[in-house]
Amino acid sequence: MKTFLLRPSASTLNMLRQACLQRRDAVPPTLTEKALIPGIPNARYWLDHDLTPFIRDVSLANLREAEALANAGLPNDTLPLASMLAVSGGGDAGTFAGGIIAGWTLHGSRPVFKVVTGISAGALVAPFAYLGPQYDGVILGICNAVGPKDIFHARNVLTRLASDGIAHSKPLSRLIAQHITAEVLAAIASEYAKGRLLMIGTTDLDSGRPITWNMGAIASSQAPGALDLFRNIMIASMSIPGAVSPVMIDVEVDGQQFQEMHVDGGVLTQVFLYPPGTVTALSRVTGARSRDERHFYVIRNGKLELQWSGTKRRTLSIGGRAISALIQTQGISDLDRIYRIAQQDGADFNLAYIGSDFDTSRAYKFDGEYMKRLFDYAFQLSAKGYPWHKSPNT
Repeated sequence: MKTFLLRPSASTLNMLRQACLQRRDAVPPTLTEKALIPGIPNARYWLDHDLTPFIRDVSLANLREAEALANAGLPNDTLPLASMLAVSGGGDAGTFAGGIIAGWTLHGSRPVFKVVTGISAGALVAPFAYLGPQYDGVILGICNAVGPKDIFHARNVLTRLASDGIAHSKPLSRLIAQHITAEVLAAIASEYAKGRLLMIGTTDLDSGRPITWNMGAIASSQAPGALDLFRNIMIASMSIPGAVSPVMIDVEVDGQQFQEMHVDGGVLTQVFLYPPGTVTALSRVTGARSRDERHFYVIRNGKLELQWSGTKRRTLSIGGRAISALIQTQGISDLDRIYRIAQQDGADFNLAYIGSDFDTSRAYKFDGEYMKRLFDYAFQLSAKGYPWHKSPNT
């Protein structure tokens, strides 16, 4: 009996060859923490290892804050209350954070945040939450006008086989370029000069480690590629590995060029503020300013409990359900970690999450109708005065 083999056509082979992507050498493991962004030496931190650079920059930020207070004729021996906002990942549920923030403004109780962090979907909201209520219109526009075609574009089946993701993020790149402009970068730099901090998380896939990016330092650097880097970090933080192309970031070590592969920060962490031990380490810095009061605000773009879902007896369905459960568990662990830090540092902990009373289902990922309803749900709650939860267990 003859065996017939399906042979790809010459045009198909040529398409696959063209789809194969090259990259510069990855940073060797022994040099990982020595890799720098050209022209922006304080662009990021490896907070899973050495906190020294981070503590140094936070201390300098506090000194800038004290100087800004002095220039305004205000007392600065002890720094005032610091409100800190952390916005989690959550995919298309990120509109929940947008609704909370915009409604908070309407309620009139939204503070000026000393620190704002964002990861994955939270990275899209964080810069505008940092800049203040005058940018609520941008948040509203993004949340109410974004659909699947505005985020990712699926590749054809053949191209996927030799590419770096099922989809590419060109639509997301255009969306971010539309809203992250040179003027926005200048506004962020201005707030950074007052001692305020904006941080976004990505995952360095080569090392398998989280990176925290100092977005204010990038905005203030005046480096030639600062705007592109700022945008690329936001894209990387939302790029689910395998599903979307990673973002390649050029770095150097002692003049030698390398390239890092960055993907969704949610691979390793769903939400973050600062590492445990930060406040203690700051108190030991010579000339450091003390601060008596901190308020943590954490917005989880999701529910606390895993939602029941009948799982088909199919490979993709089983794998997808298992990953969802893993992400859910990881997110709860991240909330617990921030809560423990709040207790250790005497901070007031406040948590917002999607309640069980929101029962709208999505027809597909980035379903525009679902996202609008979730935004409206969060906005209405927040505009009335959101009932912040005081622990992850309430």
